[in-house]
Amino acid sequence: MAASDQERAERSTAAMWASDNASKWFGMTIESVGKGTATLTLTVEKHHTNGHDNCHGGVIFALADSAFAFACNSGNEATVAQSNSITYVAPARSGDRLTATAVEIVRRGRSGTYDVTVRREDGTVIALFRGLARAVGGTLYDEASQQDGETAS
Repeated sequence: MAASDQERAERSTAAMWASDNASKWFGMTIESVGKGTATLTLTVEKHHTNGHDNCHGGVIFALADSAFAFACNSGNEATVAQSNSITYVAPARSGDRLTATAVEIVRRGRSGTYDVTVRREDGTVIALFRGLARAVGGTLYDEASQQDGETAS
């Protein structure tokens, strides 16, 4: 039996997360995934802050980029960023819990467009990110072996 979209998204995420050392190093957590979507969180620690005592823009970008990566790979098709941009709307500070929610806007052939909104726990929008993705061939896990009852590692 073929995997459902949700099962495929969860298995793709597990396969990517297993070797995503950067997202783990930043302290990110995957909250949810689905077909073309992903939500990741990060609590801003002192080592994430810049000289203005705000969360460094690169940390916010990394959080948005990771949510984008899990969303665009949710269909078990190896996909990478082709280009992306971010607009910072408000600062985040040490102790803030940030949530990045990525949503697929359109997917045509090998290309896709994804929007990511990064919010503080009070709902304040911190940043808006748009990512363009390109499928590069290959898969994240072997669906045939998954259908035989094996689980993703």
